[in-house]
Amino acid sequence: MGPLLSKVNSPADLKQLPESALPQFCNELRAFIIEVVSQNPGHLGASLGVVEMTVALHYVFDSPADNIVWDVGHQAYPHKILTGRRDRFHTNRKLGGISGFPKIDESPHDKFGVGHSSTSISAALGLAIAAQLRGEPKHHIAIIGDGALTGGMALEGLNHAGASNANLLVIVNDNGIAIDKSVGALKKYLVDITTSKGYNKFKNAVWKMMGGDTKYGENSRNIVRQFSEAVKGSIFKQSNLFEAYNFRYFGPADGHDVIHLVKIFRDLKDIPGPKLLHLITKKGKGLSKAEKEPTTYHAPGRFDKNTGEILTSPQSGIPLKYQDVFGHTILELARKNPAIVAITPAMLSGSSLKIMQKEMPERVFDVGIAEQHAVTFSAALALGGMTPFCNIYSTFMQRAYDQVIHDVALQKLPVIFCLDRGGLVGEDGPTHHGAFDLAYFRPIPNMIIAAPMNEIELRNMMFTAQSDKHLPFVIRYPRGRGVVPEWKQDFEEIPVGKAVRRKEGKEVAVLSLGHPGNFVQEAIDLLEGKTGVAHYDMRFLKPIDEETLHEVFRHFDTVVTVEDGTVIGGLGTAVAEFASANNYGAKIIKLGIPDRFIQHGTPAQLYAECGFDVQGIKNAILQALKG
Repeated sequence: MGPLLSKVNSPADLKQLPESALPQFCNELRAFIIEVVSQNPGHLGASLGVVEMTVALHYVFDSPADNIVWDVGHQAYPHKILTGRRDRFHTNRKLGGISGFPKIDESPHDKFGVGHSSTSISAALGLAIAAQLRGEPKHHIAIIGDGALTGGMALEGLNHAGASNANLLVIVNDNGIAIDKSVGALKKYLVDITTSKGYNKFKNAVWKMMGGDTKYGENSRNIVRQFSEAVKGSIFKQSNLFEAYNFRYFGPADGHDVIHLVKIFRDLKDIPGPKLLHLITKKGKGLSKAEKEPTTYHAPGRFDKNTGEILTSPQSGIPLKYQDVFGHTILELARKNPAIVAITPAMLSGSSLKIMQKEMPERVFDVGIAEQHAVTFSAALALGGMTPFCNIYSTFMQRAYDQVIHDVALQKLPVIFCLDRGGLVGEDGPTHHGAFDLAYFRPIPNMIIAAPMNEIELRNMMFTAQSDKHLPFVIRYPRGRGVVPEWKQDFEEIPVGKAVRRKEGKEVAVLSLGHPGNFVQEAIDLLEGKTGVAHYDMRFLKPIDEETLHEVFRHFDTVVTVEDGTVIGGLGTAVAEFASANNYGAKIIKLGIPDRFIQHGTPAQLYAECGFDVQGIKNAILQALKG
């Protein structure tokens, strides 16, 4: 830890440094982030890109009295270090440690919890209006970046804020990339406004005249301001977007010049109403490999802090990640079926759709951080005769629930939803756990809901879904690796709604859905010769296999259900509802995610905490056998 950073554990400490020391302080802060994250993996590139901006913000504004609200919270590591969590930063994302995202119950400086994107403007506006109504003179800053401005909610927030007189500053952290490269017309607009030499020359002159330069009086600045607005509206078309939302636009400015940023923020403090500052930053700033490969170094795992070389290397003979099996399989299917197209909201790498995009770019659509649009766009593609595979992380699908009901299910359009990261995802914590998809999809009519126990089932479910184009088809699978190294086997169509008995037994029946079925098999193997346990891989939550359920309840007095989803509304609930409707009196033990938000930790730690890891399932079976 550098000598300046060692003295700073709060914004008040930071303000004691002379301005001239801030560049050196930023270097020490960036080196500290690199050192810690190299050994304790987390989100690297985004946080390296906002070091100077964060330091300048805390140097000028007065957090927590002033409200600083972050978007896509993985860019908030410098903020956390400057606000009392420097000495705990090594616990970041670990069980019992600090969260990888802003969290209101972790620090008074974290004004709004965030793990998803595009929420900062709405949240900062709400805080600004509340302060206004309470007569509290505060500053309110929303930092939006890493592609989050492509989200519709961000534009909704701009629209509302521009019609207010709220004391709101929106900072656009423009690094041209989310996880993958940013896409769409807005990205092109930001590039145009950044590269317009005439526009920037004019802006620099106006900025100087409107700033704190003492040779201009207030009268002169007002004249310049009016002239600026008239000229911008008639000549500089690039500036019209934000001004159409009634924001005062400033920039673009260098987001890595901390001394200049301090001056800018001081100037902006004196300008009332909604303002927008456009900063140009570089994701991964300060680590050469992260700058050159921002997608890889978004969250690189362990790496050498000096060279940036990633330390974990591919291993042979171990299963692929489920997402990679999906990526290879959709390409395989698309080669045979020309109607197949793929859609993802800014998750080309995370969903492994880059595999298909490389060979078939015209059939892969990255729509930006816009889940609602992705779903309705997919619905219309299906209506137009295509076979859309809409790949969205389970936690992000929550934001498109209305579109699933209104635009897809109600119209019986055969969109294939591939939900990556279903269940507990580990270190990203409660904002990213895919805990609720089984429960929130199950009540929707016209839906098929499936979860593979392994990679072969995933492939066959994808094959089945593109063959049977009658209803929307949901396939959810977990983060991480599968269990079958030889996953690439011939396709087989699966009877929709049909379970598979994996093991026969006479005393206790265990019904599993999805990947936790592998935990069940391991638990049964550990029971040292007890042969009374039957195991059913349900495969489908909807339609559920009623024939198998009748068989189970006719022969077993105790039934254990296992799922990597909330126990309220998922498999356990569906089985209990069936038993009640058919007057079966068997005891039902439901294992899954309990009725609370699960915090961060490794997946193994969280499975154990929730009681459906191998040991937890074994204990539940033993309890059932004794009962």
